Amino acid sequence: MSAKAFTHMLAADLKALNTFGLPARAARMVHVRSVADVRELLAEQGWSDADRLVLGGGSNVILRGDFGGTVLKMEIGGRRLLREDDSARIVEAGAGEPWHDFVRWTLAQGWPGLENLSLIPGTVGAAPIQNIGAYGLEMAERFESLDAISLTDGSERVFSAAECRFAYRDSVFKQQPGRWLVTRVRFRLDRDWQPLLRYADVEQELAANGVTAPTALEISDAVIAIRRRKLPDPAEIGNAGSFFKNPVVDQLSCARLLAAHPEMPHYPQADGLIKLAAGWLIEQAGWKGRDLGAVGCYERQALVLVNRGGATGMDVERIATAIQTDVLSRFGLRLEPEPVFV
Repeated sequence: MSAKAFTHMLAADLKALNTFGLPARAARMVHVRSVADVRELLAEQGWSDADRLVLGGGSNVILRGDFGGTVLKMEIGGRRLLREDDSARIVEAGAGEPWHDFVRWTLAQGWPGLENLSLIPGTVGAAPIQNIGAYGLEMAERFESLDAISLTDGSERVFSAAECRFAYRDSVFKQQPGRWLVTRVRFRLDRDWQPLLRYADVEQELAANGVTAPTALEISDAVIAIRRRKLPDPAEIGNAGSFFKNPVVDQLSCARLLAAHPEMPHYPQADGLIKLAAGWLIEQAGWKGRDLGAVGCYERQALVLVNRGGATGMDVERIATAIQTDVLSRFGLRLEPEPVFV
């Protein structure tokens, strides 16, 4: 085989490549900057799904320990206006682009639509895998299509929104880990833009700044200010953002919970189900601001677990399990983690 085009290293240190700051090493790490890099990698013999780990911004992964296979560090870049018409603009970004930078770039061009998703950590390629969401908007609502390459046979495919099977913090890619590598993602930004102000926090932040008819950029600035107040900066305190999904229950289950806990926040959804606030459940179970070893439940936001210093993946797993056990005991609800344990 000719000399490899992609850049790789052996015994790669992953501590700085996961936002929780967990110690781990990989037997090998490959920097993926093109589809050609992936094809060359797949041409190697002896691969199996267990030998590969795709890593973007490292904000949605909990590393239990060293990884004996190859880490594919996603670094495909680029962003552009693909096409536009009287109704919408289609914008495209490489999977390795930082998500927040991409959002702010679209706003700087005067293309609103993604502002409520400002300051979410991670890469563009990770956004559809997790179907990221915040402040009343899910990525799936702005999604157009994506390109992916099969890590099984190297075939390339375009996925529509329906084929991605988006659900709350879920997608076909999360359900089938290791099968597909997302390379480029496209979003539809309608010209008929209306501000999305479903969350009181955003309205209150805008009002405090004297904004009554917000632009998309002003909404983005408000979301950034709120997130910075409530959530720790991974550069200062290791964390993976919101650690647990908000539980979604049927109306009967919600009524039973409200009978016992009338003050419980609950949010009716378009499909008739009810979304509950995981942070409130965790706080009521006595975990807000509480530590278990080297990992703690953040004092400003119970939904976030933080690295108090020297934490390992097993430390994270231990406190997550303890919180799940207490919430289950108190409310009969089992919280599901957002990050993937590796």
